[in-house]
Amino acid sequence: MTWRLERIERHPIKSHGRETLGAVTLVAGQALPWDRRWAVAHDAARLPDAGGWAPCVNFSRGSKTPALMAIGARLDEAAATVTLTHPSLPDLTIAPGDPSDQARLLDWLRPISPPDRAQPAGIVALPGRGLTDTDYPSVSILNLASHADLAARMGADLSPLRWRCNFWLSGPDAWAEESWPGTRLRLGRALVEVIEPIVRCKATAANPVTGEIDADTLGALNTARGEQWMGVYARVIRGGPVHEGDPVEPA
Repeated sequence: MTWRLERIERHPIKSHGRETLGAVTLVAGQALPWDRRWAVAHDAARLPDAGGWAPCVNFSRGSKTPALMAIGARLDEAAATVTLTHPSLPDLTIAPGDPSDQARLLDWLRPISPPDRAQPAGIVALPGRGLTDTDYPSVSILNLASHADLAARMGADLSPLRWRCNFWLSGPDAWAEESWPGTRLRLGRALVEVIEPIVRCKATAANPVTGEIDADTLGALNTARGEQWMGVYARVIRGGPVHEGDPVEPA
């Protein structure tokens, strides 16, 4: 069966909204352009003094604030602004690099931030490199057959948006991606090297439409596979344009 790229997803502000793209141009050694360019640091964060990459535990995220999973995003690259949507909040358009807009974002987030958790405190940026969950610039890949198999085992109508992956593939057998680390894939005219599986967290238990916890995804993964894996991380080895509908093949 031919492998196909079914969808491209980007998350301009880490854990705070996603948008669907028709095409993207990957750059060698970088994350997906504008993906996780910004992140919301919480008031217990320990960030490096010189800036740069920091682990996800320093940022507000869906595992601690499930309501964040229901945020949608629209990025205006030319203006460097992001419009955020949420079913419980009015739409908000901000320039994350503008200090006054950062304050507006923090105010917008307070009603959906659990009071017993660390509170959103500021925005940090890492252009190009991106504040990915990995300590190297990465893109994330979801095998839709694995997602469908897990949903069937759970008897649930699960959205692939729960996994927050950049690229959704059809064609490979379910769970085939567990053998991909160390191999390379052609995505459109780009080339990526698969590095490791993605270990999942509690954020995936939250419904991406409502932001409410409604599925034991981690328990289901442990039962089905003995691991909390879904999807893989990859490095971009050769840049190039990638379009929805492009063929995907092992290199």
